[in-house]
Amino acid sequence: MIEILSPDELRRARDTGALVHRILRTLRDRTRPGTNLLEIDRWARQMVEEAGAVSCYVDYAPSFGRGPFGHYICTSVNDAVLHGLPHDRALAAGDLLTLDLAVSLRGVVADSAISFVVGGTRPPEAVALIDATERALAAAIATAGPGVHLGDVSAAIGGVLEGAGYSVNTEFGGHGVGSTMHQDPHVSNTGRPGRGYRLRPGLLLAIEPWVMADTAELVTDADGWTLRSATGCLTAHSEHTVAITEEGVEVLT
Repeated sequence: MIEILSPDELRRARDTGALVHRILRTLRDRTRPGTNLLEIDRWARQMVEEAGAVSCYVDYAPSFGRGPFGHYICTSVNDAVLHGLPHDRALAAGDLLTLDLAVSLRGVVADSAISFVVGGTRPPEAVALIDATERALAAAIATAGPGVHLGDVSAAIGGVLEGAGYSVNTEFGGHGVGSTMHQDPHVSNTGRPGRGYRLRPGLLLAIEPWVMADTAELVTDADGWTLRSATGCLTAHSEHTVAITEEGVEVLT
């Protein structure tokens, strides 16, 4: 289902996006060497509940996971890139951490992810990965707008990632959001210009470039959720929820 939001729903979406942005930035600022992934999950839960919002993850049980997820945030470390299940692990200086958060506030969802290096020196490979996903996200946002083909957005992402020398996995990508977290259309991280659905005002998209340093192959942890690079290489993931408007694109998160 492709959901087109009303002006009132779009106003509520802005509030949800601002909340997700604030929580992720607060978690990033609090995270230091020695911080436990379960501690980050507890902080996320506290902030979500204090805001009167609802987690999109706790009861989430899709076909590709061993659900329900049971936590408030995805915490993916180093070779983990997607759906990282929080567990008893203390972070070390130099770890590459991705935090991915989706919440619903007053019936509208926003979804966002950030990758960053924990404390200390930032390894060049980690910096390059994060930079590639952030540039790909910026390129996609700059391309999107009313009447634009979805293939143009995907091609913009793939052009940056592949141009940086990375292979692109198409099993998981961005997606529509609205009253629920995962909706159509699927936003592949590579594509062909001039193809696919034409974007309409009122559509919310979660655009999420992610890459692995030397492979496009994923493996699933024994926890049934955490997706890792098949070679054990570093990974990164950046995501924003954006609204397609009559004027162009509005970043909500």
